[in-house]
Amino acid sequence: MQQKQIHGPTGEGDERVVNKRESGTKQIGENAEHAVQEAQREVAEARVPWYHAIKRGYILLGVYAIQLALFGVLAWWVHYHPVLAIDVAITRELQENQVPWFHYLMVAVSYPGNVLWISVGLIVVASFMLALVRLRLEALMLVVICVTSTLLNGLLKLIVARPRPTASLVEIVQKAAGQSFPSGHVMAYLAFWGFLFSLGVILFKGNRWWRVALLIVPALFVVLVGPSRIYLGDHWASDVLGAYLIGGLWLALFLWLYLKLREKGVLSSSRTRRIAEETASSDA
Repeated sequence: MQQKQIHGPTGEGDERVVNKRESGTKQIGENAEHAVQEAQREVAEARVPWYHAIKRGYILLGVYAIQLALFGVLAWWVHYHPVLAIDVAITRELQENQVPWFHYLMVAVSYPGNVLWISVGLIVVASFMLALVRLRLEALMLVVICVTSTLLNGLLKLIVARPRPTASLVEIVQKAAGQSFPSGHVMAYLAFWGFLFSLGVILFKGNRWWRVALLIVPALFVVLVGPSRIYLGDHWASDVLGAYLIGGLWLALFLWLYLKLREKGVLSSSRTRRIAEETASSDA
């Protein structure tokens, strides 16, 4: 009898603990699902009508399209003139600024592009977040543009075959290997941060904090990475300019492809299309 009295309450206590754990796990799952649904709803509500998005997208395409000829001329020139006096002057002028905060800012901006796992991690996290809010096509396009931009950069460096800056001409704060033209960092940042910035311009409206962040953070990285590569002595200014030109053109190509696929509803869920149609009808 004593054993039954001891084991009985203990068994009931264990059962209560198990039930409590299961209840807590269920509550956490429900809260996570609710948070995801809220994020999806907020993103869907921020979407602009698609006819406005197309107009914005083609305006960006027009700006990017003129860059191809300029890049071709620049690539040809630096292939035959590896060291330009203006490049040396720009690097020396930028490196004269020895203010500590500026030095650390330049190092910090370039750092994500120096570490492979950080670069890959950013792409994985960003694409996952896009897919989580039902922007599956955007998630796929982000991965593809980043991978193809890296491959294009490697091909162009082989073709142009321009050597990097040397310590006899400028200070090499951070030594890098490989060819110099065009800058791999700038092209990679344009592909990743530039595409995210473009999505913020094309897809969303309003002043929600995440949209503001989606515009400001990518813009800062894209703008600052060029000067950082020159300051660190990794690239000439013409390497950076060439990367902005061809990287912008590559971004334009993928934006055009993205707009075409989006018009056809590729990887767009029925719920997302319904919300977009409701938003368009309410704005009309």
